Amino acid sequence: MTDTGTLIRLMLPVAVPIAAGIVFLTGKRLRTDRKASAAALLAALGLELALVLGACASGGAAVLWQLTDTLVLALRVDGVGRLFSLLTASVWLLVGLYSVSYMAHDQRSSQFFGWYLIVEGVLIGLDFSGNLVTMYVFYELMTLTSLPLVLHERTHEAVMAGLKYLFYSVAGAFLALFGIFFLAGTAGDLTFVPGGMSALESTLGSTLGSGAEGGLMRAAVFCMLIGFGAKAGMFPLHGWLPTAHPAAPSPASAVLSGVITKSGVLAVIRVIYFVVGPEMIRGTWVQQAWICLTLLTVFLGSMMAYKEPVLKKRLAYSTVSQVSYILFGLSLLEPTAFVGALSHIVFHSLIKNVLFLSAGAVILITGWKRVEEMRGLGSIMPAMLGCYTLVSLGLVGIPPFSGFVSKWYLASGALASGTGVWEAAGPAVLLVSALLTAGYLLPLAIQGFLPGAGSVREYQAADPDEGELAEAGQSWQCREPSAWMLVPAGIMTAATLAFGLFPGPLVRFLTEIAQAVL
Repeated sequence: MTDTGTLIRLMLPVAVPIAAGIVFLTGKRLRTDRKASAAALLAALGLELALVLGACASGGAAVLWQLTDTLVLALRVDGVGRLFSLLTASVWLLVGLYSVSYMAHDQRSSQFFGWYLIVEGVLIGLDFSGNLVTMYVFYELMTLTSLPLVLHERTHEAVMAGLKYLFYSVAGAFLALFGIFFLAGTAGDLTFVPGGMSALESTLGSTLGSGAEGGLMRAAVFCMLIGFGAKAGMFPLHGWLPTAHPAAPSPASAVLSGVITKSGVLAVIRVIYFVVGPEMIRGTWVQQAWICLTLLTVFLGSMMAYKEPVLKKRLAYSTVSQVSYILFGLSLLEPTAFVGALSHIVFHSLIKNVLFLSAGAVILITGWKRVEEMRGLGSIMPAMLGCYTLVSLGLVGIPPFSGFVSKWYLASGALASGTGVWEAAGPAVLLVSALLTAGYLLPLAIQGFLPGAGSVREYQAADPDEGELAEAGQSWQCREPSAWMLVPAGIMTAATLAFGLFPGPLVRFLTEIAQAVL
């Protein structure tokens, strides 16, 4: 029987932001009083971080509802849940601080804040899910509740982007649901267990993965990899990312790229490492096809980002590539690569949030959206461009930034994986992608700080009706964004450097998770 105290501790981080979001959507005062709206948002985000910290510290498991042995809604805190929930709550608070200033002149800011809080509660429910059924319920809710963030601008572009996001997500979810039905009918128990069925087979001596039944199960697992990979931007269901990001407000783009794409990664981790078990697919066509798709996505995403002239769309293609770094590490089924994948979840989230927040500040102040318009940007906002530059070095994988740590573990794990041709091909693709990453991120920093003679002010705002400077008719002088926008970017930039200099505690925590599932 579930302990009431544990049930409350696990439910509060899910219920509180959802309730607060509903208040934002229905409260009249919050729609008209900007100061009250900002204060309420930050209070809710701060309380949520405290609740998540409390739940992670106390741990435990709780059953919310049970119809049959398979249809059970349950919450449980484990190492993976701690990693994702703490990352989600921390990033949500920092991006929320940024949103206070970014959305200050938006008449529908309270609606944005409402859905923003609701999505956080749903994501925490996803992170704390105790079985595959519970995870799928929250996974679908996440798609439905995050859709309004994409649709927020209500332009034709935003509506079409939102529809594309919905269609891709639903298609992926149906593929995943097929696999869940098969596993439920075959294995019965879908509770998350470190090592999954591999651990149960070694304990009970069962042979769930053998014979024709094993072949069908592997086919179902592959469908789930493709389905959940849609949210992570893995080829072939990656097309929603470069469409949704430019259409959404920059705070939404930041969390879509930095956190929500990781929900697909979390689902893959749960399926492979906590339900079917890595031994079910090791050395099979499923692993080979999965590795191939991840490396193809890494390369194609980097190439498309390199060729893309619109900054936010360039960053979206970058996300397509970088999240598949994570999936590549997971597909190797090797402990060192697994640690690299989990660490890249954290590092990429911090870095990509800073990149999108920087892009949002540029669009808000100057109206510029294309990279070629941003020559001489360092004379307008040197601090924000400095944050962009530092985290770009981290994403390329240059020491001492954190991206170097995760990519080192990924490459080392690939070389030790025993996957044949992929032992060499994997690191080679990662190296090429790193060079392309430098090619599409660093030119903006170089041309921003070193634009060349006579080029600083040759460029005008892309749209004279957009951007604070264009609207106010101000001269092109130093015009940093407000502290509400600059401080969160600075904190995440500092964290990117700190994790690179002192990765030990995080790596030890992730190694414990790897040892439990491999």
